[in-house]
Amino acid sequence: MSDGSVQQQQSQPAVPLLEEQRVGEILAAVPERGQWRYRPRRVGMVWRSKTFRIAAVFTVLALCGLVILALVRAQTGTEGFLVGLGLAVLPVPVLMTAFRWLDRVEPEPWRNLLFAFAWGACAAALVAIIANSFATRWIATATADPASADTLGATVIAPVVEESAKAAAVLLIFLFRRRDFGGVVAGVVVAGFTATGFAFTENILYLGNAFGEDQQIGSSGLASVTAATFFVRGVMTPFAHPLFTVLTGLGFGFAALSARRHRIRRIALPLLGLILAMGMHALWNGSGTFGPYGFYVVYGVFMVPVFGLVTWLAIWSRQRELRTLATELPAYAAAGWLTPAEPLALSSMRARGLARDLARQRHAQAGYGAPGYGYAPAHGPAHGTHSRIAAQVRSHAKAQAKARGKAAARAVAEYESFATSLAFLRRRAGRGAAEPDFTARELELLHHLWQRRDVAAPALAYAAQATGRLRPHSMAPAPVPQQYQPVPQQYQPYGGHNPYLSLPGQPYHQPPHGQQSYGNRPPQHPW
Repeated sequence: MSDGSVQQQQSQPAVPLLEEQRVGEILAAVPERGQWRYRPRRVGMVWRSKTFRIAAVFTVLALCGLVILALVRAQTGTEGFLVGLGLAVLPVPVLMTAFRWLDRVEPEPWRNLLFAFAWGACAAALVAIIANSFATRWIATATADPASADTLGATVIAPVVEESAKAAAVLLIFLFRRRDFGGVVAGVVVAGFTATGFAFTENILYLGNAFGEDQQIGSSGLASVTAATFFVRGVMTPFAHPLFTVLTGLGFGFAALSARRHRIRRIALPLLGLILAMGMHALWNGSGTFGPYGFYVVYGVFMVPVFGLVTWLAIWSRQRELRTLATELPAYAAAGWLTPAEPLALSSMRARGLARDLARQRHAQAGYGAPGYGYAPAHGPAHGTHSRIAAQVRSHAKAQAKARGKAAARAVAEYESFATSLAFLRRRAGRGAAEPDFTARELELLHHLWQRRDVAAPALAYAAQATGRLRPHSMAPAPVPQQYQPVPQQYQPYGGHNPYLSLPGQPYHQPPHGQQSYGNRPPQHPW
């Protein structure tokens, strides 16, 4: 060993030995947190922040939107872009309203729908423009035939690229917002919003180019190219892109209903839906090559029937979701969490709306008619002053009564939402697709229902009776099935151990008979 190595080892300080009797002495010598010279590095903590992830996603979508804006404006010009934007936005509210109506049973969160629309309008449209242009130029260069390159690009390249780009939004929500992706209706709605955003951007481009063509040839009015393009894309076929992508959404929706053990089915169904969407899109784009009447034949013989079939399937799935409430919630009524009338009312959209209206009206009237809100004007010289004060008091009372009515209607709406989530949660458990935290989620939903049932239960019971869904034999409490016999344990609604229902077929806790309907108070039916 050289002398330099010996000197280097001798210059290094000795490592302190860990001795149990010196641990306290060593830790006592550590400075306070404010005087630390070294701090732990937060590796990966930024991306774990939910706010950062949301900001990053929408920043990327905004950048895609700016690029799309520049590309479309470069092709159509400023005036053509504004005309195309004004006409392309017209079908959007109609389509969004239709999909939102379909989603009324268990509405998707608006953040998911806005993400889907933004993805279709910005990210998917940008990918489609770049990929389609590049592929068409490459085919034209390779074959030296620009006409066939355009046809091949429209019938083969565009369907694959566009449907894949739109399906990415459905896949992302399916993977990262799995709890919000309840089934077929959720797949249809998410896919529909994505395709609506994509069609919106594409219509701006087509209508802007049509307006530029009209400017060159000097045509205007109903005989213009712009009017014809809007009639075809905005009146005859506003559902074209949503129809294609809804097939992909159906695949994801059926996959969401499959049990976790069916891995092949959960992968194959979305792929099958995507392939069908690509095939239908290719047939639609290639209809112009089938002769002068090819477009009308494909539209009348294929597009319209498929649109009717998909619409029927979506509405049937919506009704099936309502039947799920009527099937799953009676078990909770038998355990005392719900009254026998509530599953009947919750499985009817008409009864649910009527219950919200009743709660709003009755609580507003009860508040305005309560003691202390009247005012008897005094007589004498100050009669005018007292009248103004009385008017102010009445106005304030009306505002408070209106606020109470809104709060009651909101409580009923939240009760309906939580009850719907509870029914779907139990349905997934019955299908073998229960999440590991099934028990905790069920307990949380029951807690939310219990907090709102004093307001919601009477309104739902009256709504069930008013809509004719409540029969005389339904007034008696349903018997508890043998497999659902209660576990003897004291119910503590707001402290200690809260009861919950376990997986189907296993025993669950039940509130005692004294608290079976409304906690520690007897039932109150103000209507």
